[in-house]
Amino acid sequence: MKIVVDAMGGDYAPQAVIEGVILALKEFDVDIILVGIEDRIKEELAKYEYPKERLEIVHASEVVDMHDAAITPVRKKRDSSITVGTNLIKNKKADAFISAGNTGAMVAASTLLLGMMPGVERPAIGIVYPTLKGFSFLIDVGANTEPKPEHLLQSGLMAKVYVREVLGVSNPSVGLLNIGEESSKGGGFAKDAFKLMEEKIENFTGNVEANEVFTGKADCIISDGFVGNIVIKVSEGLMESMSKLLKREIKKSPMAILGVTFMLPTLNRVKKVADYSEYGGAPLLGVNGLVMISHGRSSPKAIKNAIRATIKEIEHNIIEVMEKEIKK
Repeated sequence: MKIVVDAMGGDYAPQAVIEGVILALKEFDVDIILVGIEDRIKEELAKYEYPKERLEIVHASEVVDMHDAAITPVRKKRDSSITVGTNLIKNKKADAFISAGNTGAMVAASTLLLGMMPGVERPAIGIVYPTLKGFSFLIDVGANTEPKPEHLLQSGLMAKVYVREVLGVSNPSVGLLNIGEESSKGGGFAKDAFKLMEEKIENFTGNVEANEVFTGKADCIISDGFVGNIVIKVSEGLMESMSKLLKREIKKSPMAILGVTFMLPTLNRVKKVADYSEYGGAPLLGVNGLVMISHGRSSPKAIKNAIRATIKEIEHNIIEVMEKEIKK
């Protein structure tokens, strides 16, 4: 098993990426290809002890910045870490590719260089997130902002396979994110998507309202990429703002500080559940290859867990299983 990791992707690259790779090499039975500027990679690797026979470096002279256009790695920076990494899995030199770099560039490079899976017309990004019942899988969160109803159906089928095979839920429920529970809610697009899912997806539970996203009402929640992206960014911003607000208010009261001391173990458990780095990256589904997109602010732990999640995808032959499900 061999996984390519973009050493230059993310806000804290290459330091955080390489530290995460070292953690993964020590914990998992996997070989890693680090792709990026060779001198910088070697400079970071010199800080660590690791099994050198399981780590390879592939030089890529260019870096796609977060502000570059999505098409940049294909048209302008063809020797970027994103382009080189994607071509490595296209040419069967590795099993999967992970990057915390420019999300739009990852989607564009993967779609154009790898092509789409049979039966899937558009890619979709999914994320695992915590709920009151454990976790759910939200798709799409940014890859396809103007989908057709059939694209949401395809996302639903892929999500169901991913949650069943990788996350271990035997018969995942699927819900459609909408403005109300009734099938008559929403515009024509939402109604058509509802009808398709009701006909084609086993264990489709109907519409899910926004206030139910974190209750665990459905194992898979399907959305267009525009709304899905807003959901995760509003949620992330709310968590960060609430954390800062609590810290600010607690500092004003000695009694509150004393109370937090007793509550610290509980607060740490809650923090761990809500920490995105615990869930690894976000799989890009629909393309003809395994691609994992990590958060731009990924810590070493997040990179390690992205590798862990990708290993599960490889072990469960997720592409092959999805193809069969969609064909059926």
